[in-house]
Amino acid sequence: MAIVSKYSNQQVEQLLNQVLQVIDKPDVKPDLALMVLGNAATCIINQRVAPEHRAKLSEGFAKALKSSINDK
Repeated sequence: MAIVSKYSNQQVEQLLNQVLQVIDKPDVKPDLALMVLGNAATCIINQRVAPEHRAKLSEGFAKALKSSINDK
């Protein structure tokens, strides 16, 4: 089932490109980049999401991440 976003592909791609410009460097190893992105996700959830919605949002985020991984 496709997920419909309230954000345009252009908005998502623009922000993604900005983030990747910072962490997609030869000296930034994948584990460090993922640790920083995980910490950023935690900060966003804790600072911008109401406490009563954090668990559901983080579960949805984890599910979306897992389903987007190409493990073939």
